[in-house]
Amino acid sequence: MNTTLIRNVRPLGGEASDLLLRDGLIAEVGPGLSAEGAAVVDGTGLFALPGLVDLHTHLREPGREDAETVESGTRSAARGGYTSVFAMANTFPVADTAGVVEQVQRLGEEAGWVDVRPVGAVTVGLAGQQLAELGAMADSRAGVRVFSDDGHCVSDAVLMRRALEYVKAFDGVIAQHAQEPRLTEGAQMNEGTVSAVLGLRGWPSVAEEAIIARDVLLADHVGSRLHVCHLSTKGSVEIVRWAKARGVQVTAEVTPHHLLLTDELVRGYDPVYKVNPPLRTQADVEAVREGLTDGTIDVVATDHAPHPVEAKDCEWSAAAMGMTGLETALSVVQHTMVDTGLIGWDTLAERTAHAPARIGRLAGHGRPLAVGEPANLVLVDPAARWTVVPEAMATAGRNSPFRGMELPGRVVATFLRGRATVLDGELVPQVSSR
Repeated sequence: MNTTLIRNVRPLGGEASDLLLRDGLIAEVGPGLSAEGAAVVDGTGLFALPGLVDLHTHLREPGREDAETVESGTRSAARGGYTSVFAMANTFPVADTAGVVEQVQRLGEEAGWVDVRPVGAVTVGLAGQQLAELGAMADSRAGVRVFSDDGHCVSDAVLMRRALEYVKAFDGVIAQHAQEPRLTEGAQMNEGTVSAVLGLRGWPSVAEEAIIARDVLLADHVGSRLHVCHLSTKGSVEIVRWAKARGVQVTAEVTPHHLLLTDELVRGYDPVYKVNPPLRTQADVEAVREGLTDGTIDVVATDHAPHPVEAKDCEWSAAAMGMTGLETALSVVQHTMVDTGLIGWDTLAERTAHAPARIGRLAGHGRPLAVGEPANLVLVDPAARWTVVPEAMATAGRNSPFRGMELPGRVVATFLRGRATVLDGELVPQVSSR
């Protein structure tokens, strides 16, 4: 196996140290290390973090290879500092059987850039009518533990209760897309002053909050784990905070775009800013930042949602919802949370690596940078600044809302079980087997 010596790097932004990676593990940590024949990486000025884990990625394959493939999506993930991603179930066919989730896992293994963990659908075909084969997916080679109809809400309370009860048997979690369907019929953007001015049908905050309130009560009633996808409103933060204080087994995520962008950007009718849930107000942005700071929100998850150009290069009403995010997430979190003094690099690692791995029951990722632990890590230059150019990214999607922005922090290297997938900011060619 290859051996790599990373010299003079700062784990979690702390004191400088050397890291020796050997046989897929962190073999030694300390100053002045040496290893004959090791590849040497100069970590001067760089921070070492656990490899990032994305609990919410859309890889589109099978069925929507015009938008993304497992190959292109995982290349993007590696460049963004990720060593594992959870692939959402809204593919074609839907990942609602053991066969489909095993196919997605196999595609990830063949690509080789990151570990791909499939998310299983809660209901057959995401239709919200009948529970999918949750047990079969959990028992499959993919070992699914996260289930979600993301893109659709499990709006039927009885079905949601049954799903929560079912997954308790194998320590699974239901990841809910909180959107009350009747309250959002035809909705195009956040309901508020801007939607009124633009004449676009509004998407009220209560449509998200009502589902979260219902589901934390259901989770409490049955004693099961609930995860809230892409939380976006001040009210949602308050509900989750209340539920956690009550002892409910609820976790929540926020996206990078909801940490930074607001509905004011929609005034130009640029479909790149059309997303589900919609961009909210500045007050909501401040609330989700506070929630991420105090731990009410456990995770930053990208909700990386690439689309073909024609799905966004059209009028607002016809445009698809979604934004790319794998290659910009770390920089946006540094910009909004670390550089503002809200959290430190240790908390960033908790929210982007430790917590998502723990929620997803993902072994070998989100582990401390300590001797004997898997060598899944990322090296970041926190002082670097770069301008977002979607065409230069590895993802097939070009629908980045951060186009043209100057962001801090650059991923210099990513290691998956001690093997470099990214060096000097570029993908290492020999990694992929496809």
